Amino acid sequence: MTSAAVEILGLGLGILGWVGVILACGLPMWQVSAFIDVNIVVAQTIWEGLWMNCVVQSTGQMQCKVYDSILALPPEVQAGRALTVIVALLGLVALMVTVVGAQCTNCIRPGKMKSRIVIAGGAIYILCGVLVLIPLCWFANIVISDFYDPTVPSSKKREMGAALYIGWAATALLLFGGCLICCCSCSQRDETSFPVKYSAPRRPTSNGEYDKKNYV
Repeated sequence: MTSAAVEILGLGLGILGWVGVILACGLPMWQVSAFIDVNIVVAQTIWEGLWMNCVVQSTGQMQCKVYDSILALPPEVQAGRALTVIVALLGLVALMVTVVGAQCTNCIRPGKMKSRIVIAGGAIYILCGVLVLIPLCWFANIVISDFYDPTVPSSKKREMGAALYIGWAATALLLFGGCLICCCSCSQRDETSFPVKYSAPRRPTSNGEYDKKNYV
């Protein structure tokens, strides 16, 4: 597989991870109610996300309510909101930077600067993966700690929702895609770091002397 194909593959993985982060940010299923009682037949299921919480009835009806106050939210929700929004914006920046410096585009002529721009785009994708991993692991730690805490009532215990798993998958795509872009660009830059210089052979003129243009 050529370096251009690897670069396009890394860009595609980065875009998929970026879309996954946006999807996980909007889904209300970061925490879901846990069924740990003897009787698992319940009338409703509770979903809690970064922006709203939803109550799903056993009949299939769902009611969602957006959080009223931002300052009254727990710190993990506030941090999750801020970091996921930052990652969504950085992902767009990484996409534009990578496209500008990609080998399949002609926005910048080939050279060291083009490779450095692509490396910057890959590094931003890696940064996005690291940033979005913080709220995901924070939420998972709180859910697991409360689940095994005997002082927490059963009605307050939660389980990890689908949004966390989508976020972890998006993180893996962002990290892997960013690494592919950086590695491909670094190898391309190494190949072009030592250009081969050719010189024309010196040919004597009709009077037996060498032409002066051969020395230019």
